[in-house]
Amino acid sequence: MKHLLKLTAIVEAATGLGFIVLPSLVVRLLLGAPLDSPAAVILGRVAGVALLALGLTCWLARDDTTSRATRGIVGAMLLYNVGVAALLVLANFGYGLHGFALWPAVVLHAGMAIWCVGARLF
Repeated sequence: MKHLLKLTAIVEAATGLGFIVLPSLVVRLLLGAPLDSPAAVILGRVAGVALLALGLTCWLARDDTTSRATRGIVGAMLLYNVGVAALLVLANFGYGLHGFALWPAVVLHAGMAIWCVGARLF
């Protein structure tokens, strides 16, 4: 579980910083479309702050792998990873959105979800 939390912290914090600094670029890489309005850019940055918070939470929990709180964090990350993978697949098949990083992101989130399940079971 320690390695899962460390990797999650690094990936989510880096992605969060990307969304905060260059939200339109990150969305273009994922979905192949820019953020076209100031409201969309702000919402992208809000998502970035949320990802940064998830990364920080996982980083702070990385050495406390036996507590119920950490198990709860892994459970929440399972929900997050399944949800993000599903939404990105929907973006592609339901809305025709696809960027260079879409499928790698889907695979990453699906893999992280499987790892979360394994961490919760064992």
